[in-house]
Amino acid sequence: MNIQTMKLKVCQAATLLKAISNENRLLILYHLVTDGEMSVGALNDVLDLSQSALSQHLAVLRKDGLVKTRKQAQTVYYSLTCDNTRQVLSLLHQLYGDDQQQPAH
Repeated sequence: MNIQTMKLKVCQAATLLKAISNENRLLILYHLVTDGEMSVGALNDVLDLSQSALSQHLAVLRKDGLVKTRKQAQTVYYSLTCDNTRQVLSLLHQLYGDDQQQPAH
């Protein structure tokens, strides 16, 4: 792998890690992994966020290229853009999921 390709891959990884460093964005992405494509209304129903806060977090995820949108009539649907995000979140779920013992702090 040449240095330019490596820099691009590191930048992509840093973008994902920065996005999931926020608990709300991590939760949004987790729902998109487990539930698939979701409308803004459906996300709003399952998250304890105001509509404006949810919109701001979705805008960050969209700007970072982690989610894509699809509009049907007046409804906007969100889904993941790449499988790397799904794989990282699956690993996090394996490490910290409900059925795993929590690590000692």
